Amino acid sequence: MTQAELRLCSLLLQEHFGEIVEKVGNSLLRTGPRPLRLLVGDTGLLPDQVKKALCVLIQHNLARYEVQPRGSVEYEARSERILRILRYPRYIYTAKTLYGDPGELLVEELLLHGHLPMSCAVARVANRLTETMEDGKTMDYTEVSSTFVRLADTHFIQRCPTVPESPRDAKAPPPPAPALAIAEKDMYTVPRLSLHGKGKRRHSCDEDEEREHKAKKQKQEGGNSETPPDDGIYWQVNLERFHQHFRDQALVSAVASRMDQTSSEVVRTMLRMSEVTTASGASHTQPLSSNEIFRALPAGYNIGKQVLDQYLALLADDPLEFVGKSGDSGGGTYSVNLHKALVSLATATLESIVEERFGSRCARIFRLLLRKKHLEQKQVEDFAMIPAKEAKDMLYRMLSENLVSLQEIPKTPDHAPSRTFYLYTVNVMAAARMLLHRCYKETPREVPACGGHPGLHAGHGG
Repeated sequence: MTQAELRLCSLLLQEHFGEIVEKVGNSLLRTGPRPLRLLVGDTGLLPDQVKKALCVLIQHNLARYEVQPRGSVEYEARSERILRILRYPRYIYTAKTLYGDPGELLVEELLLHGHLPMSCAVARVANRLTETMEDGKTMDYTEVSSTFVRLADTHFIQRCPTVPESPRDAKAPPPPAPALAIAEKDMYTVPRLSLHGKGKRRHSCDEDEEREHKAKKQKQEGGNSETPPDDGIYWQVNLERFHQHFRDQALVSAVASRMDQTSSEVVRTMLRMSEVTTASGASHTQPLSSNEIFRALPAGYNIGKQVLDQYLALLADDPLEFVGKSGDSGGGTYSVNLHKALVSLATATLESIVEERFGSRCARIFRLLLRKKHLEQKQVEDFAMIPAKEAKDMLYRMLSENLVSLQEIPKTPDHAPSRTFYLYTVNVMAAARMLLHRCYKETPREVPACGGHPGLHAGHGG
């Protein structure tokens, strides 16, 4: 983990959860997995404070724990998950675009609390929506719960792992920490709840205090507060599914700009058909026949089967290879090549950055190196048709920025410069990682402006 990432993670934890959580999180990020005893010593906090901070981190999936063979429990911060806090506004905005106001507020509530039962999330959102409505109007629970079901069906939210119910020997000591698990078939299964009711408006401060006082008094007296019907079933936001949606949108936009709107709609249909069945890290989508794609096209697209086959052939023959074809029986099957498409998108982004920073001539050299893979300086000058001095200066500028790299191939074992080939090349993955690191380095300047409540800037793409 780089210093820039560590600094950004610490800043995000402080902005969203306060100094105590930031101290505990920062200690775990710097030192790796640690038991509670060492965390208390390293942070200088009270054991109770460290425990509460760990509870907050685990609640929001920003840390995990693991029972060691000797019985101790070690806690580990999840840096990649902490950095995802930066995308909270984008997740919320996407939910609003796809599922309207109820979807937006459901995702916001789940991100704000880490995880919630369905009944609790539905009640909170219904109350918030009622607040924004005209006097006399209220939001019905059934409308919010139907949106909740749609979010689960499309895998944008998922159930949290729970302690499996298994018979345990009464004499055996309890484990140091519970092992959480959930079956894949249950991950998106919504419990059948009859949630009836309407959203309530917030009362005055005095009434709120009085109601809270009564609730506390009832709890102290052991009053039997009603247990929610889905007690113990918690839900969280499935961030990977949102990333999959962002990736699909980028691919559809790329196809639209390269070909036309109909081609992009064909690719969108293919991605939509396999969005739930394709794993987030898969290299290809599920293979689909042209008949299946034809039947799944939106009603507004009145194109014939023959025209669709022509579009699929064009997409499969395109040099970028966004769509691949396999087999010929029954017209063959088609799938979207996700890995190649993402590499092409990353390459296009790098090209635009080079052109923006160094001009069109540098971009010409950069594209030349991408196409030819390895070139000597003299070959770059000849192919790009740029004067030697200018080409040398441009190559060195890009080399100093780590956008291109230099590979040495010696003719003899002594590596003498006069008997060595010096080849310029572009390592797309290394250049992309370098730019990502720069983003992490620059982001802390912007965090204080958008920190705090994750929904404050939900109107921005983020």
